[in-house]
Amino acid sequence: MRTALSSVLLDAPRAAVIWLGLLGVVILAVAALLLRPRLFRFDAGTRIREAALPSRSEHSEQRRDQERWAEEVTVAADRADATARHRRDEWLAAQDEAEQAWRAYEAAEADVRRLSGAAGMPLPQTARTPAEYADRERWLHRAALDAYWRRELSVEQLSDVFAHRGWDPRLHPVEQELMLRRAVRDHLLARQRAAREREQLAWRAAELAAAAARSLREESVRALLPATEDRDVLPLTTPSAAEQTREMPAVAGGRVPAAAY
Repeated sequence: MRTALSSVLLDAPRAAVIWLGLLGVVILAVAALLLRPRLFRFDAGTRIREAALPSRSEHSEQRRDQERWAEEVTVAADRADATARHRRDEWLAAQDEAEQAWRAYEAAEADVRRLSGAAGMPLPQTARTPAEYADRERWLHRAALDAYWRRELSVEQLSDVFAHRGWDPRLHPVEQELMLRRAVRDHLLARQRAAREREQLAWRAAELAAAAARSLREESVRALLPATEDRDVLPLTTPSAAEQTREMPAVAGGRVPAAAY
C-alpha cells in the first residue's frame, strides 16, 4: 500500500507537467485562431485553382515553347519588314517611271500641237522627181529610226514605217514629221498608261506587304509578352478586316504619299 501510494505521488508532478503542456498548446491554438483566422480557413476554390495549374516542369516546357514561338514570329516579322521595304522601293521606282512617261507624253503632245498649227502654211515647192522621192523616203526612214532609238516608237511602228503600212514616203518631210510626231505621241501615251498600271500594281503589293509586316510585328509583340500581361494588356478581340480598311490612309487616284508607309 505504501509502495503504490509512493509511486502515485512520484508520477503526479510528471502528469501535471503533461497536462499543463497540453493546456498550453490548446491555449496557443485558440489564440492563433482568434488572431489569424485565415491560417485555419479552408479555401476550396484556391485549392482547386492550385490543382488545375500546371506543375513546375509543365510550366517550364510551356515557357520554352512560348520562347521558340516568339523567336520564330520575330524572324518572320523581320523578313516581312524587309519585304515591305523592298515593295515600297519598287512602288517609288514605278511612280517615278510613270511621272517621267507622263512628262514625255506632254512634250510629244506639245510638238503635235505646234506642228499641227504650222500645217496650214503652204509647203515649199520642190521638183517631184524620183531622186526627190528617194530623198523623202530616206529622211522618213532615218527619222523613224532615230525616234526608235530614243524609245519614242515601238518595234511594230518602226516596222510599219519601213514596210510603208499607213505611211506614204512620197509626202513632203513636213507632213511626214507631223505623222511621225503623232505616232510618237500615241506610243508615249500607251507607255504612260502601262507605267501607271504598273505603279498601281506596285502600290497594292506594297500596301499588302506593309499590312502583313504590321500583323506579324503585332504577333511578335504578343508572343514576347508574358501570359499574364498578354491577358491583361491585349484586347480580347482583333480588329476586323473592315476596321483595318478604315484605318488605311485615304488614296486619291490610287496613289498615297510616301509618308503613309
